[in-house]
Amino acid sequence: MTATRLFERAVIRLSPRDAEEDVVGFLQGLVTNDVAGRLPVYAGLLTPQGKTMFDFLVWPGSKGELLIDCEAEAAEELSKRLSLYRLRRAIDIEVDPAVGVHWQREMGDGGAADPRLGALGQRWLSPVGDDDEAADGAWRAHRLSLGVPEGRAELGDILWLETNAVELHGVSFNKGCYIGQENTARMNWRSKVNRRLAVVPLELSEEKRRKVAYEDLELAVDHLRLDAIDTDRAPDWMKPGLTAAD
Repeated sequence: MTATRLFERAVIRLSPRDAEEDVVGFLQGLVTNDVAGRLPVYAGLLTPQGKTMFDFLVWPGSKGELLIDCEAEAAEELSKRLSLYRLRRAIDIEVDPAVGVHWQREMGDGGAADPRLGALGQRWLSPVGDDDEAADGAWRAHRLSLGVPEGRAELGDILWLETNAVELHGVSFNKGCYIGQENTARMNWRSKVNRRLAVVPLELSEEKRRKVAYEDLELAVDHLRLDAIDTDRAPDWMKPGLTAAD
């Protein structure tokens, strides 16, 4: 059996307790991307200042549900954070241990292309099984080879647009308000994205700019000024953003 399960990912289920409750409308007012359209989408939950707290993918569920594909180690914290905004709305927000996240590099039947970048491959959600085999290491190596950052260790406390959210289709500027929207929109309109996250060879990483080092892959994720990013090494999808502020 091919290893496809991402054990470092978990699923949070948002379910309406009655037919009148609007789960989509609830999440739409919190996250950076449009969850009322085609799913899955990549999105973030930000601080009021526009800095990244969590990043995740949002999937459609059944009977008005939404499913959030997020870091396993952050799942309980994200669930609690979303519950703070729920107030008295009739919505259940819980980590669902019965559902697993799967990935494979090649496209096939039954999955969806990663909404960030087609070259990342396909993902799907399915019930967990005793014979699931881990693909976390292969996934990490593949996404870093494409220069795509992910997760709190790499993105945490970085302004959302500095995580390459525009280029990776993680933000909508037409959907209306969400937490951190004002500063995020202002940065976009004024072309004030002066730094970006970049995956670089570990030997070229700047320790004071480094978010994470992966010694086994000889790579690091650095938070760099645009003029410090080597455009020859930058992935093609990032290059338009490197000149946006010129």
